[in-house]
Amino acid sequence: MIVTDPIADFLTRIRNAQQAGHRIVDIPTSKEKRAMTEILYDSGYILKYKFDEDAGDTGMIKIALKYDKITRLPVIRELKRVSRPGLRQYRKANDLPRVINGLGIAIISTSHGIMTDKKARDENVGGEVLCFIS
Repeated sequence: MIVTDPIADFLTRIRNAQQAGHRIVDIPTSKEKRAMTEILYDSGYILKYKFDEDAGDTGMIKIALKYDKITRLPVIRELKRVSRPGLRQYRKANDLPRVINGLGIAIISTSHGIMTDKKARDENVGGEVLCFIS
């Protein structure tokens, strides 16, 4: 299956799995998706992840979704794609957006790799704003 926007597909698979109450979601892998998965794990939005190279042609990422223990609601409240193939959104280091005044994260694709908005500000690099997560 050919996907025109693999990052939107990545976010949609996570969003759909959470709405259905699944514990684990399988996503076809790429370098961008691997980097985004590691950012989600480091930021505390997902429980665990595993890169499975044996599955399929390109491999799969298995992501264990994280839910609140008391309310059983997903930790990720909103996943929003910002830059898309039809309209790319680029920002300078001093113009990077803050998600919910710093409570969420923006994932930025920079010349130094894919990173969060906070790390991009610290390294003083701008780039393409891929998505917002809160």
